[in-house]
Amino acid sequence: MMEMLLNIGTATLFWLVLAIFFVCASIAAWLFVQKGESFWGEYEDIFMETSSANLSDMFLFVDTKRLFLFNIIAMILIPLISYMMSSSLITSIVVLVVIMFLPFRLYRRMRKKRLAKIEKQLPDALVMISGTLAAGGSLAMALDAVVKDQPAPISQEFMLFTREQRIGVEFEKSLRNMERRIPNADLIMFTSALKISREVGGDLSDVINTLAETLRRKSTMEGKIESLTSQGKMQGIVMTALPIMIGGILFFIEPVAMQKLFTTNIGWVVVSVVVVMEALGYFFISKVTNINV
Repeated sequence: MMEMLLNIGTATLFWLVLAIFFVCASIAAWLFVQKGESFWGEYEDIFMETSSANLSDMFLFVDTKRLFLFNIIAMILIPLISYMMSSSLITSIVVLVVIMFLPFRLYRRMRKKRLAKIEKQLPDALVMISGTLAAGGSLAMALDAVVKDQPAPISQEFMLFTREQRIGVEFEKSLRNMERRIPNADLIMFTSALKISREVGGDLSDVINTLAETLRRKSTMEGKIESLTSQGKMQGIVMTALPIMIGGILFFIEPVAMQKLFTTNIGWVVVSVVVVMEALGYFFISKVTNINV
């Protein structure tokens, strides 16, 4: 009798534990779905907003919904292919994280290159504006000449400025919009000259010509600094890549000895120290050779 009661109690306890486990698993799954929907919703909003703003500022008109769909497909397929090739879950997770943040990095890089190109084109555009004003033309004619004769991307920015003026946007507001799209100190000096000339008058042609000459000298000085620091930058890249190349060569020459780096605790410690030292060395060299003018 006691044995029967013990068996009934054990069975009851088992089903009770199983029911509690099922309830906890259901709650955890529900929370995971809710948090996942919230995360993907926020990620989609950030992706769409960032893509739309960055691409429109660079005059690249792409369907952001389709771009987001391609990004989701890449986030599914590429980690899956990585897992099939490497059979490593950690590698697949790393690939997934890289793909998630890669578009934002690409946008930032494209925007930086575009701003650098505008900075190089600005002195020539200012010379053209100054020449048109000195010849008796108006500011609108000078800006139209820049739109017609200067290459992209600076012609695109001035074209957008002139279009805003034609549809009745306030002059200062158009200048603020240009400053927002191009957060560059050189362009801000140009827009400040336009604002001051509009308020107090003066020889705008001479001011813009002086500004263009100053920017040319600044660009020349920056080019000299870049050429002087390029050797140090290359040394940093070579010194960073050299241990990795030597390690790869030794791995093919002595695979048994090199495998201890990845199969023993001491080996992982050595690899970690090497990675940290490599990163610190490259960081300090880049800081020394990166001179902000």
